[in-house]
Amino acid sequence: MPCLGSKTVQSYSDNLSTLYRIVRRMILESLSLEKYIEEHLSTTYYLLQVMKYKEPQTPVKKLGVHEHTDRNMMTILHQNQIDGLEIQRKDGEWISLRPSQESFIVVIGDSLYAWTNGRVHSANHRVMLSGSQVRYSVGLFSVPKAGYILKTPDELVDAEHPLLFKPFDYAEFLKFYWTEYVKGADSSLKAYCGAL
Repeated sequence: MPCLGSKTVQSYSDNLSTLYRIVRRMILESLSLEKYIEEHLSTTYYLLQVMKYKEPQTPVKKLGVHEHTDRNMMTILHQNQIDGLEIQRKDGEWISLRPSQESFIVVIGDSLYAWTNGRVHSANHRVMLSGSQVRYSVGLFSVPKAGYILKTPDELVDAEHPLLFKPFDYAEFLKFYWTEYVKGADSSLKAYCGAL
């Protein structure tokens, strides 16, 4: 990727945040929760990160980023044409994503998974690299503002869908995530605020 000027980066970030707002609106509308749209959009900030993965110089796939779920609300990714992103299906199988050059990948984070009471899935993903080319990707991470309490709406809790997570502050959850306690946990979110 060529060096980008600050105006280009700002424009790119603005366009990605617009895409984020469209996707977020679509999710809330699909759950008949339109009344929460403005609250969600006003309590979110964005982090743009450019990631470079050094060429592994091997034909065999090598781990570039360990498997994980994102802790934020949602991530929008765009990559150069060097594949590597893999998503784990619910049955445990890993699948490679091969998006077109014009595609963006939307990854739901743990915070939105919790807020929707499990209605949207926070996918486990990783980066596996092979070959002799550098891989670049750009991610826009949407993050709840400190002090905003993520609480599942009453509309998403019923006998069929019991409450999965207690209300929580994302900034406090993030602090907890980096503690020693969570390193052995299957799910840092469940360890922090699981209701069951």
